[in-house]
Amino acid sequence: MKNKACFLGAENQIARVYRETAPKLMQEELEFPGEIINLDNIEKYKDFAGDCKYIFSTWGMVNGAAGYFKNCEVLFYGAGSVQAFAREYLERGIRISSAWVANGVPVAEVTVAQIIFACKGLFKVTGKVKRRVDWGNMSRFAGANYKGNYGQKIGILGAGTIGRRVIDYLKRLDIKAEILVYDPYYSDEAAEKAGVRKASLEEIFGTCGVISNHIANLPATAGMIDKSHFSLMQDYSTFINTGRGAQIIERDMIYALKNNESLTAILDVTNPEPPEEDSELYNLNNVILTPHLAGCTGDEILRMADYMYGEYKLYIKEKRLEYEVTIDMLEYMA
Repeated sequence: MKNKACFLGAENQIARVYRETAPKLMQEELEFPGEIINLDNIEKYKDFAGDCKYIFSTWGMVNGAAGYFKNCEVLFYGAGSVQAFAREYLERGIRISSAWVANGVPVAEVTVAQIIFACKGLFKVTGKVKRRVDWGNMSRFAGANYKGNYGQKIGILGAGTIGRRVIDYLKRLDIKAEILVYDPYYSDEAAEKAGVRKASLEEIFGTCGVISNHIANLPATAGMIDKSHFSLMQDYSTFINTGRGAQIIERDMIYALKNNESLTAILDVTNPEPPEEDSELYNLNNVILTPHLAGCTGDEILRMADYMYGEYKLYIKEKRLEYEVTIDMLEYMA
């Protein structure tokens, strides 16, 4: 007799993320209902849900359904943060595995690319070579004001899954960069093993040529980066945000950017998102806005379902989860 499982949440998102993995799951020893379950039809499938051993979900996961899954062992979440729904399942003894690592891979890739470009001054000269004379002028400008990647001082804010992956990628490039890390939860032992140095926000903003934000999006971190930090930035330094916008006091960042045009901000995330129609971010020449593209896009979303399929196979074999989220982890995870 097959174990019962279901897809729970937004039908369009589950169809996107699990489009290649769903057939494999359905061909295994699992029995699925005829529909994706959501709050609109869960009463119809309440008996099936009560017998479900596994739940598979992704973006669009619903709240308020945990009580139906009386015999569920694991919820496999093929996306990143579980903060919005996890507690009600964990408190009922349902284990959760999240594909936060898979979702973080493209974020780290984009971040490292931006760091490399920023250290070379590419963001300042891109689009500026329009005539023959510009070629030499922009070359001299970049050479005079940007030290390049070798031996650069790079600041990483937050050493969670993405921050650690960024550090790892940078180390593999062998650019001999000095990497400073701000994260109260990052141990001295972990920093030493990674070959980085822990530092304060003030030291990072005051000494690093590039600063990249990966601080977890929690109530305790809201608004923690303000004028006192942005005012410390060196000329021709760059602030990168592929994390979340809530940690930033946006008016303070804008003030610093307006008063020192040599600075650059590369912002994939803002708060609110997108910025309000009258936001000055749209008009500042030293701001590059991208529409939250660093995370999984296109076929990159399939990696998250692959990770959850792997977690399912690991669980049925060893009753173990590689990417488990516990209730204690909710206190500091994004």
